[in-house]
Parts: sequence; C-alpha cells; structure tokens
Amino acid sequence: MKKYTYTEKKDTRSGFGDGLTELGRTNPNVVALCADLIGSLKMDQFIKENPERFFQVGIAEANMIGIAAGLTIGGKIPFTGTFANFSTGRVYDQIRQSVAYSGKNVKVCASHAGVTLGEDGATHQILEDIGLMKMLPGMTVINPCDYNQTKAATLAIADFEGPVYLRFGRPKVPVFMPDDAKFEIGKGIQLTEGTDVTIVATGHLVWESLQAAEQLEAEGISAEVINIHTIKPLDEEIILKSIAKTGCIVTAEEHNKLGGLGESVARTLALNTPTPQEFVATNDTFGESGTPAQLMAKYGLDADAVVKAVKKVISRK
Repeated sequence: MKKYTYTEKKDTRSGFGDGLTELGRTNPNVVALCADLIGSLKMDQFIKENPERFFQVGIAEANMIGIAAGLTIGGKIPFTGTFANFSTGRVYDQIRQSVAYSGKNVKVCASHAGVTLGEDGATHQILEDIGLMKMLPGMTVINPCDYNQTKAATLAIADFEGPVYLRFGRPKVPVFMPDDAKFEIGKGIQLTEGTDVTIVATGHLVWESLQAAEQLEAEGISAEVINIHTIKPLDEEIILKSIAKTGCIVTAEEHNKLGGLGESVARTLALNTPTPQEFVATNDTFGESGTPAQLMAKYGLDADAVVKAVKKVISRK
C-alpha cells in the first residue's frame, strides 16, 4: 500500500487565504467579502493587495450574501467568508433565495467547520452544513482535505460558473496531498488500492482514513481509500468501481451522519448495487467544548473509529 507522509501541519483556512491571494493577482473579477472575521479567514494579504476589491460588512452575514449576489450581476466573482455556522445556518434563506434560486456565481467560503473548531463549543460548531448546502438545487459542495487541496479548490471554483459552497477548517492538520495535484470538481481521487474494503472520506477524515488503512494493513486487511473532496456532484463512478472489487464500504466525515457524504453514498448504492456500509460521522448530536483531538476521539471521528467501522462492515459481507 502506498504510504502517505507529511513534513508539516497547516490549517486548511490558510489554503483558502493563499488561494484567494493568488486569485487577486490573476483574476481581476474576484472580489471578497467578510463578516468581521478577516484574520480567521486569512484574508489579510488579499485585502492588502486589493483594498478596492474587498468589502467588510461587519456582523451582518445576511447582508453579505445579498451584496455578493448583486455583485455577480456586474460580472464580479464574489467570495464570501465567515465561520461555517454563520455561512450556512444563519443565512440559509438568503443563500436559497438570492444565490441558489437564481444561479448566482457566488462562492460561499466557510471556515471553522465541524467539531474541530474546538474550544468555542457547540454554538459555533456546525455539523449540518453539508446537508443544508447539498439540498439546494444547483449548489456545488466541496470539502477539501488539507492545505494544498484547499488552495487548489479555491483556485478552481473561481473558474467554475455557478454557486459553490467551499468548506474548510480551523486546526493545523497534516499536509499530504501534492502541491501540484490537479483539482477537478466532481472527481474523487483514489489514494490507495485495496481489495477488502472501500473507505470513502472527505475533509479532515481523509488523513484519519489513511492512518486507519495502515493499521488495517498491519492486520492483514487491504483498504482502498478514496478522497471525495466534492460531495455534490458526487463521483459515483469511482465509488461503484471500487465496491465492485471490495464488496463493502465505510464513509468517513466530520459531519452529522444525517445529511452528509454517507447518505449521498448510500443513495448511490441503493440505486445501483446495494452494499454493506458503515458510517463514521457524528451520531445526530451537537458538539461541545474541547480540543480538536479530544472531540474527534469522543465523537468517533479518528483513525481508530475508522478501523472499528471497517471491521464491522467486513463482518457483514
């Protein structure tokens, strides 16, 4: 099995910030809006280089979405930035009516997603946002796994016509994807080859799944790990091809098991080839305050949880 290693840890939000800065230098139509969280969204350098293309709306997220929708009419490509909780739950009506319904070219960019927001607790963590966004007609939903992939995704969505939800996180996590890897919206990436089980993971759970695959290999279990960075549209082909070989699947995500990647995969299986599936996700619960590592362990979102799910699903084959 191919081994993935890393030499540094970086937060995925910095990948967004660096991607946005690069877009500021290469695409004159890109503009940015923020709801009083410039530092948290790593927008500082973009603002320094492009002050006339930045709009600080303050703690008024609904207004931010409305302004962004309006900017698209003049040909601008607006990137909105705030925490995932406020990017989706607080402004769902505005995204639905002003962006999705009319197909506006707004990029809703959301940091601090999931429980790894950490010590700020349940009121600021969100585990429902993927479900909220994927249910909107025409909305593309992207959840990259590390700094490099988040930067690549940020660059890619600027060239994509239509509304996009881009989800990323707060903590520093391993950087393991190549910095020159092509990012293709809607196309999963097979990271390892395996014959006993398919592990389909997104976001922070991709690295955890790779660690789980190494543990499983030591126990004689061959796991195929697939990085699903685009949850909608889902790359059904790569999933169905893999399970035709392995016969069972585990989905892994930092999100509620209701409404997330796992349910999208389950629908694909039900419509094509019913297959044993286990879910690594939060179990219909809110989070709480704690360090990211503590919360990932408590809510069953780490490599050990993936290993347990794999053993369970294999027993069901």
